[in-house]
Amino acid sequence: MNAQPCGILETFPNPRPERDFHIHMQIPEFTCLCPKTGQPDFATLFLDYIPDQLCVELKSLKLYIWSYRNEGAFHEAVTNKILDDLAAATLPRFMRLTAKFYVRGGIVTQVVAEQRQPDWQPAPRVILDAIPGERCVCD
Repeated sequence: MNAQPCGILETFPNPRPERDFHIHMQIPEFTCLCPKTGQPDFATLFLDYIPDQLCVELKSLKLYIWSYRNEGAFHEAVTNKILDDLAAATLPRFMRLTAKFYVRGGIVTQVVAEQRQPDWQPAPRVILDAIPGERCVCD
């Protein structure tokens, strides 16, 4: 079976909707085209989200990301478009997309876009003390 790029994001039910939990994805092979020159732009995308009722299905995410390979897009526009599409599909409590584009013309671009439900507040951060005499690896 040959997979083809696809702009459709599939979801599945959150297995623990009563709990806030953080999903982190690293997508190291994002490519699109520079709308000015047609040359390829390469980026690593970092997706972080707290799901509500739905989670994004990974194969559909891969095919969705692949669909940008031949699309011309400015970094800022494509980052916000991907976040909009993911948020519309999953309706997360919180979502952040960080796009780290590789050097082009001596410039590295990083775009961060966020969205959250208006009434959602994160739980207070828990900081655990290290065992006396040991270094905490969480700092």
